[in-house]
Amino acid sequence: MHLQSCSTQAIYSREDWKRGYLSQTQESAYWIDDIEGEIPPDLTGTLFRVGPGLLNIGDYPVNHPFDGDGMACAIAFKDGRAFFQNRFVRTQGFVEEREAGKPLYRGVFGTQKPGGWLANLFDLRLKNIANTNIIHWGGKLLALWEAAEPHRLDPHTLETQGLDRLDGLLDTGDAFSAHPHIDPASQFDDGKPVLVNFSVNPGLSTDITIYEFAPDGTLLRQHTHAIPGFAFLHDMAITPNYCVFFQNPVTFNPLPYLLGFRGAAECVKFDPDAPTKIVLIPRDGSRNVKIVETEPCFVFHHANAWEDNGEVVVDSICYESFPQPDSDSDFRDVDFSQIPEGQLWNFRVNLQNENVRHEVIERRCCEFPVLHPETVGRKNRYLFMGIAHPERGNAPLQGVMKVDRETGTSQVWSFAPRGFGGEPAFVPRPGATEEDDGWVLLLVYDAEKHRSKLAIFDAKSIDAGPIAQLNLKYHIPYGLHGSFTSEYFGR
Repeated sequence: MHLQSCSTQAIYSREDWKRGYLSQTQESAYWIDDIEGEIPPDLTGTLFRVGPGLLNIGDYPVNHPFDGDGMACAIAFKDGRAFFQNRFVRTQGFVEEREAGKPLYRGVFGTQKPGGWLANLFDLRLKNIANTNIIHWGGKLLALWEAAEPHRLDPHTLETQGLDRLDGLLDTGDAFSAHPHIDPASQFDDGKPVLVNFSVNPGLSTDITIYEFAPDGTLLRQHTHAIPGFAFLHDMAITPNYCVFFQNPVTFNPLPYLLGFRGAAECVKFDPDAPTKIVLIPRDGSRNVKIVETEPCFVFHHANAWEDNGEVVVDSICYESFPQPDSDSDFRDVDFSQIPEGQLWNFRVNLQNENVRHEVIERRCCEFPVLHPETVGRKNRYLFMGIAHPERGNAPLQGVMKVDRETGTSQVWSFAPRGFGGEPAFVPRPGATEEDDGWVLLLVYDAEKHRSKLAIFDAKSIDAGPIAQLNLKYHIPYGLHGSFTSEYFGR
């Protein structure tokens, strides 16, 4: 459905949306032959996606989708054809719990072991669920979960090869963020691409460690910085000189978690009277960390950042408060009207006087912003985001939006009422010179047929609708993040 205009009323069915959160236990590998339209013949490479594929453990539902075991998917393109495969990440916890038929670990977002608080009392073990992001770098395909080490997968088969401690860089249980960013031309490395990632060790003060890796996976730089206070950090943005973090104004009371009543994330509380802090860490490892304050808001994901005449500019998806998980209700019964929606905000940090200005760029409910990979850390013109169908208010993501930051215009396509989306991916056309010359790929849950499909858009004309839709044989539960590599990893 083309979204020309829309009312503020939700036009989706809650039952349709909920079915997208059913577990998917099938694992397959096949050529996609149910295609509407044509796959662009010059689209070559592999789209990797990951997200919670198992929303119950035996007869026990997980408390929140972020606690679901990770399922990796790959769609490989070559010569106008596409090969699909999906496979669960065989983490230690996944294997153990599948054999036991019940939860053996507590989830960060509230999933508990059977037996009440006594069975969960002082059990602080983490189950690495490898469900948040997946990236191919340095010859490795890594499934990421931000509180522990990556899992390495075979890019051709998605078979789990075990934990990967990055050639001894990580110790057992060390955190490694699920939000790496690729600097397309690092000024510290003769203009070569560099993978930048981080880890967080929160407490009364929080340690942030920055890692930078060469294309062959070699560690180039590593430095750790302590910032005051507890920090809930999920993502960062990068510029040529800085790693940019938003320290959300939250407090953490660990007692309900320690005593077995709540998951750790359920003990995080938003403080509307405290400022959000923008933390600028120099990428060269110097100790000149800047921390500046802005108005209270909560950020999961950043779109991009760049430097402009003595300012650091950041586009971020902001919430008025933390959409806190509720342990006393089923996440599938969430009242969207009672929780804040994400909106696209722009921040400008003056490095000289450390003042911050901000404005709202897009008020429609949106999330998961992506852009041309060559513009990461540089001023970009275009953003692509998942969006809700209504122009105002919160609702499930059902479409994709292209935002032109130069003109302030946008293009939108919606799959409402029975299609539900998530994070898009932008793939540049080979040899293209224009920033929006390429394709936007979006995995969509089709509630009418209870299966998923991959929609391919011409990025120049999002409002013209998909140029191809690749219908899968079954549904893939709503995912989180992924990436595209120009290497072909089909069969």
